[in-house]
Amino acid sequence: MSPPKRILILPGDGIGPEVSSIARELLSLVDQKYSLDLEISEGLIGGIAYEETGDPLPQETLDKAKISEAIFLGAVGGPKWDQLSPDKRPEKGLLGIRSEFDFFANLRPAILSKELVSASTLKEEKVSGLDLLIVRELTGGIYFGEPRGIIEGSEALNTMRYSKTEIERIGRVAFEAAQKRDGKLCSVDKANVLEVGVFWRDVISELSKEYPEVELTHMLVDNAAMQLVREPKQFDVVVTGNLFGDILSDIAAMLTGSIGMLPSASLNGSSKGLYEPVHGSAPDIAGKDMANPLGSILSVAMMMRYTFHEEEVAIAIESSVESVLASGKRTQDIAMETNSVIGTKEMGREVLAKMESLK
Repeated sequence: MSPPKRILILPGDGIGPEVSSIARELLSLVDQKYSLDLEISEGLIGGIAYEETGDPLPQETLDKAKISEAIFLGAVGGPKWDQLSPDKRPEKGLLGIRSEFDFFANLRPAILSKELVSASTLKEEKVSGLDLLIVRELTGGIYFGEPRGIIEGSEALNTMRYSKTEIERIGRVAFEAAQKRDGKLCSVDKANVLEVGVFWRDVISELSKEYPEVELTHMLVDNAAMQLVREPKQFDVVVTGNLFGDILSDIAAMLTGSIGMLPSASLNGSSKGLYEPVHGSAPDIAGKDMANPLGSILSVAMMMRYTFHEEEVAIAIESSVESVLASGKRTQDIAMETNSVIGTKEMGREVLAKMESLK
């Protein structure tokens, strides 16, 4: 008898508990419907973890994460913890869990549902049919480079650093993703002014020889930001470092009409994954039943696809989301005048009902 598939849910802060609750209901449903043998537990992370334990990433959470194949994270952070020292801030919990389990490959799809073309701020012809994937290196670069710190209150230092091994492994993830899509990969750097950028470009170019069927291009990050808004459909897969990926993936998110729609996956070399909606903790709407849970629901679909290799389940979740959107129901962030506006809980119920009705 095979062991259960263990999933750890970390609701976190702000709207995290609201969207995580729906993700857990969805996981319970697909477990029953598809006989997945899931074992689900919960833990603390972020601001709420600091309040209860004095640590944004408690040892108990790490212990649960170590025995889990997949982790679902709601969100961390909020202004109430802004006064804390850097080592106690909620975000330290997220960075810590990424580093602890070497979740180096962050996959952020930006896919515009045909039902939401009018919700984008760009013209329909620019975004209709948009389907791109940003592959962000997540455990290196300037966010983790040493030395770093504030020096005697007079200056501050962060170090952007990448090894050949780090660039090659994120490059392989991106090339392999491009192989399964339209065969185009754009590598983004700042090679005109940064030695790290020159090195990144050289390593990716050398690696491309192993993937002759993938068309590789290079683009400077400032131009890439402009092109994402100017002609976003020119991109298929984009690979870049930690800082640039952080910024570009949020730009790409808004092309879809709302950051609340977008899921993400952070993977290590053994397919263990951290799955989270892109939207953040949104403390201004926490507890108001206004959050869009679709990013969380689609993050569960990514979990099924990338960690558990349950493609049928992933497709069923994604098609259920499309069906609900086709019915005209929307949360406030993606609603137009003709739509029926519903809350977080009702949107979750609608998707789960569609899932239950599938043959």
